[in-house]
Amino acid sequence: METAEATKRAIKGGEFLIRETQAHEVFIPEDFNEEQKMIAQTCKDFLKQEIHPRLDEIDSMKNPELMPQLLDKAGELGLLGTSVPQELGGFGMDFNTTMLVAEVLGAGHSFAVAISAHTGIGTLPILYYGNEAQKKKYIPKLASGEWKAAYCLTEPDSGSDANSGKTKAVLSADKKHYIINGQKMWITNGGFADVYVVFAKIDNDKNLSAFIVEKAFGGITMNEEEKKMGIKGSSTRQIFFNDCKVPVENLLSERENGFKIAVNILNIGRIKLGVAAVGGSKATLSKAINYSKERKQFGVSLATFGAIQHKMADVAAHIFASESAHYRASQNIDDAYNAFIAAGMDSAQARLKALEEFAIECAILKVHGSEVLDYSVDEGVQIYGGMGFSAEGPMDRAYRDARINRIFEGTNEINRLLTIDMLLKRAMKGHLDLMNPAMAVQKELMSIPDFGSDDDTALFAKEKKALRNLKKAGLMVSGAAVQKFMMKLSEEQEILMNLADMLIEGYVAESVLLRVEKLISLRGEQACEAEKEMALIYLHHAIEKAAAAGKSAITSFAEGDEQRLMLMGLKRFTKVEPYNLKNARRKVAKGLIEKGEYPF
Repeated sequence: METAEATKRAIKGGEFLIRETQAHEVFIPEDFNEEQKMIAQTCKDFLKQEIHPRLDEIDSMKNPELMPQLLDKAGELGLLGTSVPQELGGFGMDFNTTMLVAEVLGAGHSFAVAISAHTGIGTLPILYYGNEAQKKKYIPKLASGEWKAAYCLTEPDSGSDANSGKTKAVLSADKKHYIINGQKMWITNGGFADVYVVFAKIDNDKNLSAFIVEKAFGGITMNEEEKKMGIKGSSTRQIFFNDCKVPVENLLSERENGFKIAVNILNIGRIKLGVAAVGGSKATLSKAINYSKERKQFGVSLATFGAIQHKMADVAAHIFASESAHYRASQNIDDAYNAFIAAGMDSAQARLKALEEFAIECAILKVHGSEVLDYSVDEGVQIYGGMGFSAEGPMDRAYRDARINRIFEGTNEINRLLTIDMLLKRAMKGHLDLMNPAMAVQKELMSIPDFGSDDDTALFAKEKKALRNLKKAGLMVSGAAVQKFMMKLSEEQEILMNLADMLIEGYVAESVLLRVEKLISLRGEQACEAEKEMALIYLHHAIEKAAAAGKSAITSFAEGDEQRLMLMGLKRFTKVEPYNLKNARRKVAKGLIEKGEYPF
């Protein structure tokens, strides 16, 4: 694997699997400056004052004007224009800062969905793909909140297979308009949006095109609000386009470029969804910690019980690890953007190119963040006990609202498959050298294990060795699967899901370890005891999960001596020094209980 030589150049997307990153190279949440912390506090204050006191009213949907009014208030604070350049009425914040905003607002339940759809998939296609006239017309009004936006991609028969949509656009006889006919469903903000980004095929084109459609154009009708399991306060409509006349100048980008727009915008949506889920997880855990302190059983508070402390600490470790990975990736995206700008690339193109470069990480983090949130709310319900199941308690809403995140922005199954697909395609194109590291692992597998002593005095020396071996396990299993199935590997979805889990756990475990190593270099080990324990808790979890995924994959395609050799290799590469995780969790829980919230 590359080490010192690799640090001389910027890391590529997906390269974490074959390259060792140094702690000083990563951005950690503790690096946020005072201005960024003030922005985060503005978001927290907004939720506290405007959203949390009105959650029941929002979810009731009795006042259809309420959500647009709340978005207006967010617009007055500048929260709708964080990604928008100053010359178009926004704040022009870097990607990392917009991630911080998304994280904090992620605790806003249905409002988080509405603002995310407006500022992300509703606004960004026009910002990144619109021509100058389109951007000048629409972006300032979207950044201020004067106009609200929605994104119309999904159809009844095209969900994950977005390019199979049947909505049609036909050029009018006078060639001044496209006439759009079709149906879209699950459209967030659909009920009150003024502007829709609509995907349709022109004539019999193979690929989608995209259009900027104003509600005022006419020819637009919609069903009643969908009745949903969760995010009940988010407007979700089916929308019908019946001879909707769209001026030809409202074609977004080039003809048949719609699918590319959808894919690239979803890259942004994925990582933003993941970090918003982290924000929701923090809020959920904080409520559970407080409740465990107040609730008495057998004469003492729930927080004193080891089983409850285990749950709180484990959830905290997952949140801490996921947060570490999200900001590591978002800084990589910012660094790539700055490099493209320095090379003379247009700002919008540079942003898209940077996000495309780290599309693998975006898919990984969408999966991880959403599943950490699911884990957090599930354990939150359990800590609350009977009150967790009651609609009178906060876990009811948290539990129901969380579930959509594993479906939004491409299901987690699709994102797992995409992770491996993108990785292998980059290898085939020569963008990533996976072949040589995989062959080196195969050679090591056939050799006598090295029992030589490493320098165990360095911080996290044993843990870093365990991480290197975890990556080797992923290379070993994926390399063998590619050799076995070749071009038919895409048909082996169960194996691909196993490989994705190994990749996800390796990336997140490395991210949290790097965060704590950097933090210790800044604050000293004694001041970072809880953070260190969380990193070790997560590392052990990651290795255990990766080992199980690897075993499942190996036994799916290998037999006889090959299977025995690979299982021995997997055991060798997923070995980790024993650690008293019970004590680690108790230390973490102690800090959580003293603070009365998730404090990191």
